[in-house]
Amino acid sequence: MENQTTVTEFILLGLSSDPQMQIFLFLVSLVIYLITLAGNIVIMVVIRADSHLHIPMYFLLFHLSFVDICYSSATVPNTLMDLLAEHKTISVNGCITQMFFFFLLAVTEAFILSVMAYDRYAAICDTLRYMERMSTRICVQLVSGAWAIGFFHALLNTVFTFKLHFCGPSQISHFSCELPPLLQLSCTDTFTNQLVLLTSTVILGSSSFLFSLISYIHIISTILRIRFVEGRQKAFSTCSSHLIVVGLFYLTGFLQYTKPSSVSSVVLVEIFSIQYSILTPMLNPIIYSLKNKEVKTGLGKMLGKLKFLM
Repeated sequence: MENQTTVTEFILLGLSSDPQMQIFLFLVSLVIYLITLAGNIVIMVVIRADSHLHIPMYFLLFHLSFVDICYSSATVPNTLMDLLAEHKTISVNGCITQMFFFFLLAVTEAFILSVMAYDRYAAICDTLRYMERMSTRICVQLVSGAWAIGFFHALLNTVFTFKLHFCGPSQISHFSCELPPLLQLSCTDTFTNQLVLLTSTVILGSSSFLFSLISYIHIISTILRIRFVEGRQKAFSTCSSHLIVVGLFYLTGFLQYTKPSSVSSVVLVEIFSIQYSILTPMLNPIIYSLKNKEVKTGLGKMLGKLKFLM
């Protein structure tokens, strides 16, 4: 170990080494990032401005949009810079810091999605006690709990990562600093890191997913008992957007962090990462705004006021 050189920075190989393809990917990534920022900011502003949307469902949607902005901003800006830079480097501490925020925001989003599933369960299956179950105090506690769990998961994995020694190679076959490709570069044993990552991912991922699944089993059971077709359609419409987001987010994220280390396809890793770290934050505001009449009505009111002021 004494004769080994300590790596102080990593080289992110990114999505492509072709200069023309990098320009194309930069433009696509920039458009996606701008849509993500604009869409989520609009949702937050609409919810804050319209008093009719000051209810638990939109309180949670407001926080989901905030997490999506932070989640996307943890990786995409650095990816955009790397696509234009000649030397695509990031310091070891900078890489681990990016990984910390990625874990924090990804797990927080997962549990906020679970809370939103419970909110829909309370609204559809226990309508009379909905405001009691989802009072402002309970909503704040649930969202705070999601952030606390995310912080614990990020801190746990980051602490063990600081114990690793990197002596080369220094090239990461990825566009951002995620733990699985980072562990492949360690000169020291990574068994503990892999065990901690797998255990924490399975426990937290499974618990948040099962929480959502159980909520939707009750929701679907209640919907199937509705006699009128119109009533069923309305109930399904309320939940379908959430189901789409949850399905895309959990499937790709879970496969990425629980797949065997022998499965090291760079293309597969990047496809999964693009889906849960770049596309999902962009899709959330699009899905919720297109599927939600109240949000579209609130947006129309806000645009009407702006037009009147102009």
